[in-house]
Amino acid sequence: MSILDGALCVVTGGARGIGYAICASFKAEGADVVLTDVDTDEGRRAAEAIGCSFHALDVRSEDDWSKLAASFPAIDVMVNNAGITGFEEETGPHDPENASLEDWRRVHAVNTDGTFLGCRYALGAMRAKGEGSIINISSRSGLVGIPGAAAYAASKAAVRNHSKSVALYAAQQGWKVRCNSIHPAAVLTPIWEPMLGNGPEREANMDAFVADTPLKRFGTPEEVASLAVYLASDASAYMTGSELTLDGGLLAGSAASPG
Repeated sequence: MSILDGALCVVTGGARGIGYAICASFKAEGADVVLTDVDTDEGRRAAEAIGCSFHALDVRSEDDWSKLAASFPAIDVMVNNAGITGFEEETGPHDPENASLEDWRRVHAVNTDGTFLGCRYALGAMRAKGEGSIINISSRSGLVGIPGAAAYAASKAAVRNHSKSVALYAAQQGWKVRCNSIHPAAVLTPIWEPMLGNGPEREANMDAFVADTPLKRFGTPEEVASLAVYLASDASAYMTGSELTLDGGLLAGSAASPG
């Protein structure tokens, strides 16, 4: 028997990158997966490739969450993965002095509000059974300051903290509903493409981005998905309110290494 056999799992932002890898890994472990995404075309293609169901969802919309709740009133696992950096359509500035309020709110609407709404939905969908696992995808950027991506870093810090509040709230109710956050660093997904480029400089850009990472490489979406499988399964039944860092050793020490 697979470790997620029969579990009903909802994943936001599942059309590509980490979300896609989580959906595929959950499916491989026997779960019934509901892949959600705001991009309906890509979402349907991804769900068909994986062999799971698709539900259109804009994580910023309460109405969309209400429709999801009507379709799936009870679930076992919720993964709040949908997120943006703010650099998808333009390159900034996103520093604390020059970032616009519009850009700040756009990032927080997806990353912070979307995670809040996802957790709220999950608590309601897990209430009857009194058990389940909520997994929030934060970031290494939620643990340290990022001057050039202030909105993104603040939003991911909010995800980290809210995960702990949700974990404590569920425990106070006497439920076996757990909530934990995953904090990936440089994981090679389409979100990096605008910064890496496609020309001869791509390899040099990749090396530069991981120069301070002890393992000297990007992580993979599948490595993040493996951690999500663990948190979704009964193997992590005593873990709640925890933050798991997946960063190639980046936060183990400072960037200045001894000779």
